[in-house]
Amino acid sequence: MSVRIIALLALLLVLPATGDTQPARRVWRIGFLGDAARAERLAINFEPFRAGLRELGYVEGQNIAIEERWTDGRAERVPELAADLVRLKVDVIVTHGVRATRAAQEATRTIPIVAAVLPDPVGAGLVASLARPGGNTTGMSDQIAELADKEVQILRDALPHVRRVVILWHETNPGAKPTFAKTRGAAQTAGRGVEAIGVTAPDPR
Repeated sequence: MSVRIIALLALLLVLPATGDTQPARRVWRIGFLGDAARAERLAINFEPFRAGLRELGYVEGQNIAIEERWTDGRAERVPELAADLVRLKVDVIVTHGVRATRAAQEATRTIPIVAAVLPDPVGAGLVASLARPGGNTTGMSDQIAELADKEVQILRDALPHVRRVVILWHETNPGAKPTFAKTRGAAQTAGRGVEAIGVTAPDPR
């Protein structure tokens, strides 16, 4: 993800809404809701996000405070953690994952939500469209089902003699299912045979 863009989105959603004439003296409260283990995602997601904020001039202990909440592998805790951030009255909630974003949406309709890692938000029913998401949610997606036709077209143009494609996809990822279905359909429409390989977890070897 582009952490600088995510950091900028989070700040843009908050700063204009407050009308604060002295933003440098205000400590903005950012909630970070991660549907994962902190130890596994700290270096991948959270630290780059924090670095992106620093690039924009926002440093913890000076003008921002970040409230971290992680499920640590217990997905059932997501609603509880989202509600906790809402009770703290954070200025914006940054989410990681589909479950975290949905839980934040269910917990608040007013606090801005910025999804940092979100596969196919339209297919998951989290936003109305990419151009006009609606509600209080925005962010970035790393897996867009709408691009399936274009991806197959590029493959066909680059390798016109290929008659069979293999789609490797994560079966338990809620955002991967619509993307897989559209990619398979696009390949079949293009006259390519399709072999699907579904995985449920990374190979530990």
